[in-house]
Amino acid sequence: MNYSALPLSRQHVSILVLVILLAILSFALDYTCGNSFTHLFVYQRELISTGEIWRLFSGHFLHTNFYHLLLNLAALVLLWCLHGRFYQRASFITLFILCSLTTSLGMYYFSPNLQQYVGLSGVLHGIFIFGAIMDIYAKEKTGYLLFIGVWLKIAHEQIYGASTDVSNLIEANVAVDAHLWGALGGLLFTLSYLVYLYNIKKSQ
Repeated sequence: MNYSALPLSRQHVSILVLVILLAILSFALDYTCGNSFTHLFVYQRELISTGEIWRLFSGHFLHTNFYHLLLNLAALVLLWCLHGRFYQRASFITLFILCSLTTSLGMYYFSPNLQQYVGLSGVLHGIFIFGAIMDIYAKEKTGYLLFIGVWLKIAHEQIYGASTDVSNLIEANVAVDAHLWGALGGLLFTLSYLVYLYNIKKSQ
């Protein structure tokens, strides 16, 4: 790997590092405090219905086990290696929050059978969509392959379900609907972001 080509400036890594630290801290607290910590922050449909709306966001930082955490953080770092040059503090924060909310709200309103959820996978699919479209915007042909590929993956999961090997590894069912809603959140953000860039360029 050509490390000199990695997006190592502060604006490209600061929010990424913050997300990683929050996920690790949440896992450590979950390990030491047990169910009391998990119960307070996990996405749980019934408790969200009673007004505990912070769970729409906080549940994304929790994980079922160490392998689940490792898979999600490895995917996050890989996406940064691929597309981190497009990450800016304000836009990445907005992207992350929007994908978190579309994932949670999508599950809440359209996947009522999914009572509990943890993990970054929904948000990761949104970040993937953002990077693929930005590749296309930058006239990189691989962006088209990534964009088509992720939607084919999501469609396959919706029809056939997720890999049983992954489910066994993370000791939980893979919430494939979260991937769909997170990807739609990433698509919504990216289209809005491109309109913003177009208006900025037009005004110059």
